[in-house]
Amino acid sequence: HINMVDVIHVFPLGKEKSPSGVYPAFLFGTLTYCFIVFCNVTVLSTIALDRKLHKPMFILLFNMPINDLIGATAFFPPLLVSILAQNRSISYPACYLQALLIHLYGAGSLTILTGMAYDRYIAICCPLRYNSIMSSNNLMKIIIFMWLLVITLIVVLLALVTRFKICRTTIVDIYCNNPSLVRLICDDTRINNYYGLLITAVFQGVSLIVVIFTYIQILLSCVLNKSSDARSKAIQTCGTHLVVFLFLEFNACFSLLAHRFEQAAPSLRRAFGVSVMVFPPILNPLIYGLKTKEIRQNVLGFYKRKVSSVK
Repeated sequence: HINMVDVIHVFPLGKEKSPSGVYPAFLFGTLTYCFIVFCNVTVLSTIALDRKLHKPMFILLFNMPINDLIGATAFFPPLLVSILAQNRSISYPACYLQALLIHLYGAGSLTILTGMAYDRYIAICCPLRYNSIMSSNNLMKIIIFMWLLVITLIVVLLALVTRFKICRTTIVDIYCNNPSLVRLICDDTRINNYYGLLITAVFQGVSLIVVIFTYIQILLSCVLNKSSDARSKAIQTCGTHLVVFLFLEFNACFSLLAHRFEQAAPSLRRAFGVSVMVFPPILNPLIYGLKTKEIRQNVLGFYKRKVSSVK
């Protein structure tokens, strides 16, 4: 058995880059991370500072950039350091922490999107009951329940790994995650596998059922709406949201379940795993945040004021 403080070797990004190739890769990664932070902090600060946006829909949305920043920060800084140092090694505690944060991000994304879909369902299909169902008290209960569920299930998932000593030191993915950590163990990990499948089914299955059901109800309500303007706007919004949700759902599900099937191509699994960490934190603030009229108007108004004050 290997000591838990030993170094873990993460799967290399490819052939060792020449010094001339390291800096463009580092610069591209840094700019991507900065763009993610900028977009998500913009949405966060806009909702926090404008009292007109302190409504259930935007308070639920407020959780999305927080979650995206957790995921992006767990993924990008360690990756950028390894690119610059040309060293894909990481200590076991740091690897464990990265896995914990990445799984919190993944489970949080699905849970928050499910809560937002439920909010839109009540707003469009039960408008007269919206204020009573989505009251401030109920909204806080929903948000606390979402985060408690995510934190509890994910902490238990990663705590199960700590029961064992590791006997290998090579992670098979681009970043640390639960399936990769389990592969470092030579003992019987059936309980870890069963529990991992259970929470995958809970987060992926329940969120998929709720989102599909609510959006079908919303689309049916929109089709029956006599106002063609309201109908086209709602269908466009639901369609965009559904595409983003299904993208996250499919990629996350494939990258997790692919570990359990030997015939799954490792390179394909890694590509899907990386796409889950890169694209949602970029797309979410743009589609759920800046595309929303109220947030977009506030952001544009803020930057116009800044530009005019400079002049």
